[in-house]
Amino acid sequence: MRIYLLITIFFISTSLTAQQTNEINLISRSFFLPKEKIILYRLGDNTIPIILTQYGEAKSPVCINLHDNEYTAVLAARIVLEQTGGLLIKFNNNRQRLVRFRLRGRQYAFDPNGIFSRAGIEKTLKENGSSSAAAIIEIEKFATRILELIPAENTCLVALHNNNPAGYSVNSYLAGGEKAADAKLVYKNEKEDPDDIFLTTDSTIYSKMAAKSFNSIWQDNVKAKKDGSLSVYFGEIAKCYVNVETRHNKTEQYIAMLRALIPVITSSKD
Repeated sequence: MRIYLLITIFFISTSLTAQQTNEINLISRSFFLPKEKIILYRLGDNTIPIILTQYGEAKSPVCINLHDNEYTAVLAARIVLEQTGGLLIKFNNNRQRLVRFRLRGRQYAFDPNGIFSRAGIEKTLKENGSSSAAAIIEIEKFATRILELIPAENTCLVALHNNNPAGYSVNSYLAGGEKAADAKLVYKNEKEDPDDIFLTTDSTIYSKMAAKSFNSIWQDNVKAKKDGSLSVYFGEIAKCYVNVETRHNKTEQYIAMLRALIPVITSSKD
């Protein structure tokens, strides 16, 4: 009887310890509820909602999404930021890549990842319809506002992008590729999907992500084509930038890449 009682007490004690351990593990996992702020930005005759979603109090990492049709990247970033904390910057554009607006009775369209230089703005306007001095000034103000929303405390900006098969990939930066001149170094993992890439302005981040066997590109910040893109802008001002990219609908892969990147960004602060 005494032996039975001791055994019973042992199993009850073991069960409670396991339950308490599980509770501690759950408590120790960080989950940050998003706090959303919407800025209604007036662009010509149109209004663009710029959305800032803060997870916890951390000012880093900061993730930015410029193409509203690349929503796989945003979904993955939200999942990761709920666990790490940080800031997500994006704007609603009806799931469209190009931003369209009217100004003084004329219609304009532009790629929002080509507006971070005056030459880039003029180029993207002409490629998508028409350009004018007034439209260029209007878009310059919009680009400045976006940059103002990035906290000064942020150590490295993470750009969220998706691509399509047989298009932009790590192969674009290899010898003979259309962007080969834009790259200082390229690492390609032959076992990985070439559409899954990191592109960065920072040599240390390039080396660390390549060491983790991810397709990685170190942008040549001097020679890269001045196309008004955010990566070129950050390269010119010598600030850290990383573009994380997969094909559309590869959410799990995108999450894995972000989870691999964020500790690297954090360690680069030291």
